[in-house]
Amino acid sequence: MVNWDLRYAGEDYFYGEEPNQFLAEQRHRLHAGMRALVPADGEGRNGVWLATLGLDVHTVDGAASGVAKARKLADQEGVEILAEQADLFTWDWPQSAYDVIASIFFHMPSAVRPRIHANMLKALKPGGLLILEAFHQEQLRFRSGGPKDVDLLYTEDILRTDFVDARIQQLEKCRIALDESDAHRGEAAVVRLVATQR
Repeated sequence: MVNWDLRYAGEDYFYGEEPNQFLAEQRHRLHAGMRALVPADGEGRNGVWLATLGLDVHTVDGAASGVAKARKLADQEGVEILAEQADLFTWDWPQSAYDVIASIFFHMPSAVRPRIHANMLKALKPGGLLILEAFHQEQLRFRSGGPKDVDLLYTEDILRTDFVDARIQQLEKCRIALDESDAHRGEAAVVRLVATQR
């Protein structure tokens, strides 16, 4: 089990300060004034980037050190975010509250994953957008990052089942070259989802 507080305790940003590439590629779907949730945002790289686009951003992470660095990064970029420390497995997820949710490398055990994914969908306003990237189960073959437990990894079928009530616009497994930091670098197998709340 990863100690995320310890992982984020250093001065450097463990996964870097730039946004996830797949999220950045969705720039055309994002507009100033949108209310965004970034669960498991770690040190805030994705939430802060969304805020630089003019979105109203709420990031949530369980690690106090990560949340503190997210606030620091927001100050550095001259933007405001609501950065909250909370256990997302027990968090009281809002309903119909967000225009967009960006779930980037948020991995969780299969015992809780369907419930958390359902909570994400419920947290979106009608027509709200979900952008998700996570490591595929084939990532176990690579050393570019991610969990080493298959139960924490995803497939297209897992996401199709979890988000059966969503309108899926894109769902695919991809082989990519990760270059986010020393912790996320090299060939990787990921699964990507773009969906909207019905």
